[in-house]
Amino acid sequence: MTDIKKTNYRWVVVTLLFFATTINYLDRQVIGLLKPTLEKQFAWTEEDYSHIVMAFQAAYALGLLAFGGFIDKLGTKLGYAVSLIVWSVAAMLHAVVKTTLGFASVRAALGLGESGNFPAAIKVVAEWFPKKERALATGIFNSGANIGAVLAPVMVPWILGIYGWQMAFIITGALGFVWLIFWWIFYEIPNKHKKINAAEYEHVHSDSDEPSDEPRQKVKWTRLFGIRQTWVFVVGKFLTDPIWYFFLFWLPSYFSSTFNLDLSKPSLPLALVYTATTVGSIGGGYLSSWLIKSGMPVFRARKTTMLIFALCVVPIFAARYATNIWQAVGLISLAAAAHQAWSANIFTTTSDMFPKKAVSSVVGIGGMAGSIGGIIFPSFIGWVLETYKDAGNITAGYNIIFTVCACAYLFAWLIMHLLAPRMKVVKL
Repeated sequence: MTDIKKTNYRWVVVTLLFFATTINYLDRQVIGLLKPTLEKQFAWTEEDYSHIVMAFQAAYALGLLAFGGFIDKLGTKLGYAVSLIVWSVAAMLHAVVKTTLGFASVRAALGLGESGNFPAAIKVVAEWFPKKERALATGIFNSGANIGAVLAPVMVPWILGIYGWQMAFIITGALGFVWLIFWWIFYEIPNKHKKINAAEYEHVHSDSDEPSDEPRQKVKWTRLFGIRQTWVFVVGKFLTDPIWYFFLFWLPSYFSSTFNLDLSKPSLPLALVYTATTVGSIGGGYLSSWLIKSGMPVFRARKTTMLIFALCVVPIFAARYATNIWQAVGLISLAAAAHQAWSANIFTTTSDMFPKKAVSSVVGIGGMAGSIGGIIFPSFIGWVLETYKDAGNITAGYNIIFTVCACAYLFAWLIMHLLAPRMKVVKL
């Protein structure tokens, strides 16, 4: 190792990823907060809304598969920029549509563009961080999802009250173009970047057996389907991503219908839930990184951390017994924080198991599986809530959904463990 004091530019890179992810989730969260307003404006039923959510998820699933390979081929700098431009334009177009079909169409375009965020971001982390720091770096940028979800309940009602629902979509969508300026100025891969010195470059590659910086070498994604480790990630995402989408798209409606929360005003309960997820995301990444630095093997550290947080989701089934909003907020906050801790680690397993040239493709395949689950689950949610709403007891419908949430992570962890007890590194 060189005696030169190393630079720390990799943390600037994580900051860029954090803000991109914040904007990504801010844009997708807007419609959930405007749901009561839009339901009145366009006479939506619960099933109409679930179909709009499903349009987003279907496009997100297809986009993940396409963007994963696209980013592996094109590189992170240009690939990320293309993704952001598509989703920002789509977010702003929500302001001009007038029909349910129109909303479904622009939601699909939003899903297509937003699907590039995580394949690009995980690949950037693999390019810029050694394995012992990747979970923490992932946890930091992934916490942007939570900050976006915290900002939305504050920003959107304020914009709605002053300017109307159309401007809520336009203002939040335009933020992406501000980020794009900083991305293009400050980002490049390590071996091309002028702000990184030799000491940091050596640190970035200190625990890697791969040749340095080969982002444009492509692996056919069809080949990846025959690898067991791909299915570990696929199963984990398929069973747990839908739970997070439920937290994003239905929690505002849950608090409104069950506890009469006024969504036309800034929402403290929602802000607290999503603030807790920030702690979970960074804490989950820190825990596995700490276990690795303490001497635990990488894969055991990831699995141990994921099991701990899978257990933390289980208490959400008790939300059915909550007699006031703050009891529900506490239980849901714990579960949502645990999801983000789980997410920080499951994403990092891809860069642990696969070479950098395949990371975006694997993330895309797994993300597609999570979105397919996100298509199926909203259909189930819509049917359950509409059924119990007609019966005059929509809270009972939410109780069923919370029970499903409580079991999903332990079930996912068990199947992942059975598929790959030792999670060996893939040689391509």
